[in-house]
Amino acid sequence: MNSEQLPALVRGLQPAIRTPRLVIRPFVPEDAPAVQALVQERQVADTTLNIPHPYPDGGAASWIATHGPRFAAGEDAVFAVTSGADGLVGAIGLSLSPAHRRGELGYWIGLPFWNLGYATEAAAAVLWYGFECLVLNRIQATHFSRNPASGRVMQKVGMSHEGRSAQYLMKWGRLEDIERYAILRSGYGGPPWPVEML
Repeated sequence: MNSEQLPALVRGLQPAIRTPRLVIRPFVPEDAPAVQALVQERQVADTTLNIPHPYPDGGAASWIATHGPRFAAGEDAVFAVTSGADGLVGAIGLSLSPAHRRGELGYWIGLPFWNLGYATEAAAAVLWYGFECLVLNRIQATHFSRNPASGRVMQKVGMSHEGRSAQYLMKWGRLEDIERYAILRSGYGGPPWPVEML
């Protein structure tokens, strides 16, 4: 990917974003122990494509170390989802295709923080960032069909269901159906609550 195809804003330092309950910010090395603790839960790994289980020692630190270079290259924008009440609760990001003005949304939330609305609030903020700051035209996302809670997050932030792909991915030796969602710039109505860049 050519970072020159992205607006100048993305080629500087990765920003942080504030919502009513969250600060969505770049990961720092000090986050590694909290990430390690959250992603080692089998239920978290089970609902994502790329988190292994058991999670390897040092895996969180290695993963965080990739973020800066990939952001600088215009490939990814990965954020820590943090709450004043709960600290680090998960991760959210966009995999970027600058040549096509497209991003793919992905996220996970630690098991102790499920069903608190954190994923929805963070997703709304990252859609805002993608459309308003990165000037993307399309943001898409997928989830395992057996994980409808993730689909509800996508629906709540205005994404439309585009279809199901049967037996599309292999996860832990099992073929998985996936659901596809997307939203276009032309259909984006803005965040449902105040969002600001820090």
